[in-house]
Amino acid sequence: MNFSDRVLRVKPSQTLAITAKAAQMRKQGIDIIGFGAGEPDFDTPDFVKEAAIKALKEGKTKYTPAAGIPELREGIAQRLKEKNSIDYKPSEVIVTPGAKMGLYEIFAVILNPGDEVIIPAPYWVSYTEQVKLCDGKPVIVEISEENDFVLTADLIENAITEKTKAVVINTPSNPTGAVIPKKELEQIAEICLKNNVMIISDECYEEFCYEGEHVSIASISPEIRDITFTVNAFSKSYSMTGWRLGWVAAPEEYIKKITVVQSQTISNPTSFAQYGALAALEDKGKFPAMMKEEFRKRRDYIVNEFLSIEGITCPVPKGAFYVFPNISAYIKGDIKNDIDFSSYLLEEAKVAVVPGSAFGKEGYIRLSYATSMENIKEGMKRIKEALKNL
Repeated sequence: MNFSDRVLRVKPSQTLAITAKAAQMRKQGIDIIGFGAGEPDFDTPDFVKEAAIKALKEGKTKYTPAAGIPELREGIAQRLKEKNSIDYKPSEVIVTPGAKMGLYEIFAVILNPGDEVIIPAPYWVSYTEQVKLCDGKPVIVEISEENDFVLTADLIENAITEKTKAVVINTPSNPTGAVIPKKELEQIAEICLKNNVMIISDECYEEFCYEGEHVSIASISPEIRDITFTVNAFSKSYSMTGWRLGWVAAPEEYIKKITVVQSQTISNPTSFAQYGALAALEDKGKFPAMMKEEFRKRRDYIVNEFLSIEGITCPVPKGAFYVFPNISAYIKGDIKNDIDFSSYLLEEAKVAVVPGSAFGKEGYIRLSYATSMENIKEGMKRIKEALKNL
């Protein structure tokens, strides 16, 4: 087999692997409670579906401009102004097939071989691998549980070298649910501006902040806006994961280059799906606000359950829909690491979780509480029973 060095550097997604294994066990008739996938259990709202169906019936099934239909770019720019207090022109916005593709396109546009990207750990699994795919070098900075996994400016400053091209900011965070406060973001922004380091701000969970408020780092000043890529998606906020629609906002010259990459790879986002996204924008956040209240109840329940288990610590996530408990006290005997621990839960408790090492943090597990309260209660019951046997 003749593979590129680039692809051999990249690891498969453990989150998707766990989900696939759980699905295979279900096919065998095994009752599995899945906490693996970060996917809301709510259906896509009907008004979004109906807008897409209408577009289909009207024949809006052809190619669109590579950067997305003009009215959607305009709608996203307006939303960023109203919700995030950032002024972007429609020409400074590109619609992408999910935020994941948008992130990859950013790395493809800004990285040369050997360029460094600072990535705080725990991190979303694809950041490091996408940087590698674009011949960059991920530089990992460790965030501590003692600080509730909140990224601090000094961690970034200490990691900057002459090869640093960008830093990835993810708030609220996947996998920890940590939310970076405005004061800390201001200090991070100042350091990046001083050192000519670009900021890639992944804000896909902004609708799900339970305490405090979400702040877009690009809103801090026009100078910070000009070194920032603001990345978001419809996937989580409107339960549109399979629709594959996100966006990137940045200075126009960067959007032009990202559009070139998009035009030469996927041509354009799916035509009729973009009309569904337009309908989502018109909702003005009412649907995600409804989901947030339900997620808050689930968060409170699952955190309290973990805190009742001897030996486990679990910071209270202030955003997103994940918990990231520390299970290192149970790594002993035949359980040599968090991967073994996760396999044990799948085999013995029939509960699917993702090992923390997938996110660059060994000794932890990630659970998504974007599932029903019924599943959460049953899953936690099974986990408690399985841990009694360790």
